Amino acid sequence: MKKILDNVKGDKVIWSVIVILSLFSLLLIYSTTDRLAMQYNSSTFKYMVSQAFYLCLGLLVIYIFHRMKYTTFMKWSVYLYLASIPLLIYTLFFGTELNSGSRWIAIPFVGLTIQTSDLAKLAIFTFLARQLSLKQKIVNDFWKGFFFPILMPVLIICGLIAPANLSTALLLGVTCCILFFIGRVPIKYILLLAVAGVLLMLTIFGVSKLTGKGRGATWQKRVEVFFDNTKADADDTYQTDQANIAVANGGLTGRGPGNSYAKNYLPHPYSDFVFAIVIEEYGLIGASLVIFCYLLLLWRSINIFRRCPYAFGAFLSLGLSFTLVFQAFINMAVAVHLVPVTGQTLPFISKGGSSIVFTAVAIGIILSVSRYVDAMEGKQQLVKQVQKEQEEALANEA
Repeated sequence: MKKILDNVKGDKVIWSVIVILSLFSLLLIYSTTDRLAMQYNSSTFKYMVSQAFYLCLGLLVIYIFHRMKYTTFMKWSVYLYLASIPLLIYTLFFGTELNSGSRWIAIPFVGLTIQTSDLAKLAIFTFLARQLSLKQKIVNDFWKGFFFPILMPVLIICGLIAPANLSTALLLGVTCCILFFIGRVPIKYILLLAVAGVLLMLTIFGVSKLTGKGRGATWQKRVEVFFDNTKADADDTYQTDQANIAVANGGLTGRGPGNSYAKNYLPHPYSDFVFAIVIEEYGLIGASLVIFCYLLLLWRSINIFRRCPYAFGAFLSLGLSFTLVFQAFINMAVAVHLVPVTGQTLPFISKGGSSIVFTAVAIGIILSVSRYVDAMEGKQQLVKQVQKEQEEALANEA
């Protein structure tokens, strides 16, 4: 164990954040799976053990990926991007619909399902970091430096995700716009992506309404309910009503672990609305700790970005951290009724298997960049120390 801990490198604060979120996850999964256990004649302990397994697997994945050279992901990024396109197309037409519209595919022979948009998120941000780092000198050239090498890949991935999972596509689009801005892409080009995204969304919505297929009606209802729930049916506002009750019951210190009432009524208290249970059981204090953890993750990743001397590593750490933290804040905003229902989970807290693994890969890559930066700064410090000692020795001899 000591040998393993000695080999744990990278930002220790990020490691600590992941451990804290994992502990929160175990407590919440044990608390919120009562109804699920009754439905399948099982026990909450079984679901907690399953979550513990995936969290431990996630920590192992983080460890493995953080020990790899981050430049390896530059080579992988093209293959990941190319592999994600046919997977998204397959999911769009043949995927399994679970939990109100999230599209999944089943892995043969092992009985597991994965959400292909999770893989696509990794693919697009590793690929985008690669492209931005390679095209820095010609990024002002619209066709050669931006449209074909940078904008088109983003539009393809977001366009394939949007019909089944609009919130994820919007999340990716917004994060990409931020990366474009940091990557010195001209503002007019970024606005072009925003306009293209709106047109793409309207096209998908229009086709869905005309054909009666897709999730256009669901999106429309969610937005209408959010802005005016007085005319909505009780079933349409049920989730948000129960989440509001949970938030109201939380107070400053909460009802205590396992004492939530809303968990017995919320459809998905262990995933989409898990933050409402955090507030009810742990109060404003517990909720603030969770928020602080995600902000700390973002701050440490920005610190890695600022210290990394190479564009690929800098863009990589920032892009992956932005999408994870934005996803977390969207989930939390839904729970407190600040935005319409999206179906986004809370990274490293919500119940899940493949989502934890893909999140772990992203964290591992961020820590890989951090490990490189720490090692490089350590060498520079050592060189400075040796030079200082040599200068002092020469001065003493003189």
